[in-house]
Amino acid sequence: MLTPAVVVDLDRLESNLARWQEHCDRTGLANRPHVKTHKCVEIARRQIELGARGVTCQTLYEAETMVDAGIDDVLVPYNVVGDGKLERLATLLGRAHVGVTVDDAALLAGLSLAAGRAGSELAVLVDCDTGLGRTGVRSPAEAAGLAREIARTSGLRFAGLLTFPSPPGASAFLEEAVALIGRDGLAVETVSAGGTPTMWSSGGLRPLVTEYRAGTYAFNDRNTVRAGAASLDDVALTVAATVVSRRYGHAIVDAGSKALSSEAAGDGFGLVVEAPGARVVRLDEEHGYVEPAGRLELGQQVRIVPNHVCLAVNLADELVPVRDGVVTGRWPVARGR
Repeated sequence: MLTPAVVVDLDRLESNLARWQEHCDRTGLANRPHVKTHKCVEIARRQIELGARGVTCQTLYEAETMVDAGIDDVLVPYNVVGDGKLERLATLLGRAHVGVTVDDAALLAGLSLAAGRAGSELAVLVDCDTGLGRTGVRSPAEAAGLAREIARTSGLRFAGLLTFPSPPGASAFLEEAVALIGRDGLAVETVSAGGTPTMWSSGGLRPLVTEYRAGTYAFNDRNTVRAGAASLDDVALTVAATVVSRRYGHAIVDAGSKALSSEAAGDGFGLVVEAPGARVVRLDEEHGYVEPAGRLELGQQVRIVPNHVCLAVNLADELVPVRDGVVTGRWPVARGR
């Protein structure tokens, strides 16, 4: 295999997808997996076939790719701003069921125009900040007020509430928001939460939370393992690399920051499966420094578990699916903008 390459163990992938769908079915959660991790039509189709309600897409390009592949229910949990993006949203809405989120009433006029252009109703959820400090309204009262504005805007349908992640206190925020919105006579059809690190405790969010968005679970990575949401045996994606040099007590592999990303995790940039205890301790663009070198040999191919799999996938043009050591195809990565 030419390296570096992003390799997917099909048996582990399929096990991860099935295990999570079974959890959702058992707890009564609608599964809306986040495709930002894999950016891959072949994997999204598997998730839908197993029972996912639809998919979550972080960009319009991801959503367009999924709709092109026949997936007709997509959520874009992002403020859609600007004429160009609103035009693309309108085109998408003419082809599939599309939902978006907002945290400001000033966004509604543009969304209304997009819905009118498509001739279809646009589902809009209120983005709630329950502790991340990124986007989202910061109080249940704000959530209720924005829900009213959505409901009275032409072409838009208030579809519920969304948050990420789900820290302690999130449920109280959402419960109060649902109660306030209900007093206005509006139905909260969806309460959507997400996050792989806490996914296995998501059943405790029921019945308040109706939908869950997880992405990393498909592959898992060092961060997921460190969070206790998976074991190394659940890691379905590794970056294949070749030892190209042995000098000064370390081994150099041909996977650097352009293959693994430069996101560190305390003790390095990746775990080398073939050398237990070894870490990728430093990165240049095309070089990874592995210490201790141990028995790694010049020319040996190794598998590296990346810290953050979403970033590693985004650096690749394709995924290489493997079953029992045999390459079964090549899967394009939808990483365009």
